[in-house]
Amino acid sequence: MTGSPKDALSTAELIRQMSEEVSRLVRDELRLAKLELAEKGRHAGIGAGLFGGAGVVALYGGGALVAAVILLLALAMPAWAAAAIVGVVLLAVAAVLGFLGKRQVTEAVPPAPERTIESLRHDIDVVKERAHR
Repeated sequence: MTGSPKDALSTAELIRQMSEEVSRLVRDELRLAKLELAEKGRHAGIGAGLFGGAGVVALYGGGALVAAVILLLALAMPAWAAAAIVGVVLLAVAAVLGFLGKRQVTEAVPPAPERTIESLRHDIDVVKERAHR
């Protein structure tokens, strides 16, 4: 015997200690991951709030630019006509964007990965066919 406490322990005791240490290590790693995810979630929440704020400010900026265009056109025509023209142009742009968005959403439905499912079915059929040989 060399005199260290580990030398006196049986194999079963060493395995028990190893199991406890591995369990503690896993718990500590999970706790660390939880803290890291919480911190990342906090940063993501702040970032999303800042993006939302930027969107609101951009909306007000766009409204100011629309008002500027109306006022510019009002120099050459009555103000009501300038506002009507700008309104019609904005509604036309909105209609085009809405149509393009609807087409994109239609292509995304159903959300299931159809090509992957079909490929998996084909793979299963091939495996079944080879298994029957």
